[in-house]
Amino acid sequence: MIVRGRLVLDDAIVPGRLHIEDGVIAAVDTDVAEIGGPLVTPGFVDVHVHGWGGHDAMGTRADLDGMARALLRRGVTSFLPTAVTAGLGTLRDFADRVRAWMPEAPVDGAEPLGFSLEGPFISPDRKGAQNPDFIVTPASVDRVELAPLLAGLRTTTIAPELDGALDLIAWLAESDVAVALGHSVATVEQGRAGYSAGARSTTHVFNAMTGVDHRTPGLAVAALTEDDAYVELVADGHHVHPALWPIIVRTKPADRLVLVSDAMYLAGTGDGDGSLGGLAVEVRGDRATLAGTQTLAGSVTALDLEVRNLFLAGLPLPAAVAAATRNPLALIGVTDRGRLAVGQRADLVELDNDLRVVRVARDGAWRIPG
Repeated sequence: MIVRGRLVLDDAIVPGRLHIEDGVIAAVDTDVAEIGGPLVTPGFVDVHVHGWGGHDAMGTRADLDGMARALLRRGVTSFLPTAVTAGLGTLRDFADRVRAWMPEAPVDGAEPLGFSLEGPFISPDRKGAQNPDFIVTPASVDRVELAPLLAGLRTTTIAPELDGALDLIAWLAESDVAVALGHSVATVEQGRAGYSAGARSTTHVFNAMTGVDHRTPGLAVAALTEDDAYVELVADGHHVHPALWPIIVRTKPADRLVLVSDAMYLAGTGDGDGSLGGLAVEVRGDRATLAGTQTLAGSVTALDLEVRNLFLAGLPLPAAVAAATRNPLALIGVTDRGRLAVGQRADLVELDNDLRVVRVARDGAWRIPG
């Protein structure tokens, strides 16, 4: 297969062709004759997504199928089904279900690379839309209870100020889990201690955490000033005001910004009412909130729109694409995809001039043909 167009490479956009053999990029040729073609990017990767298209990541195997297929239509070729805060038994059931489903996940959907947990080791004072009934402290849980969660666990959220949090972060880091700090009232010093203990990322920076105050700096300051720490950004214009996006992109090294959707299962279905972790939620327009409040309950925005938003805000397109492709993959240690380069898996997205998804390929085959 040959894919023609304007290729979004690591640091430039060049007209050319991709030669695909056995689902892998075999050659990358530049050719000015392809200047009028579509934009071609690596497939997007969502490492924090709770559902899509009416399908809940914590639902049945059929829900996981539907979620994967719905995400692929938005250019997401790889993802981590993400659980909200729940009881440990429920989370173990979720992990078992995802692990059993992964080998049979549909080829016409986004590929699962494991799973993620948002909680339950979070602060009740920054719980956001997480159910407080299931929040626990790390010191209160035996490692034996957590061991069944480790296989396939790629990322998890922990508030570093909790009793026993630093020990838990170190234990998970030794198991190659990318711990993200978040849902936290940590001081800047407690945040830095969390990163020093082994945390690698930050759950939706600025949201549900202590922020930037000139006398009492919090976790957001630690996240932005620790160069090695990744930060998740939900670039929907609601989670973080666009006026703050330049502060994030100017503070963080370019390879440490990770776009995530944090989408809940009603995303892509229009206005409606539902529940998240046992809490009532409502979707109105492009916002999801706890019913009757202004508290955001995840998002209803996909990564393709977030890439467009960052680009329109002034970030060069290669950098915006990297935040939705190779950066999240680097966070979880996946190296066989995420770049338009020889030897990389041919997970591809074609975009029109308005950065809207036209076609999507996975493993070198057009699964969403346009």
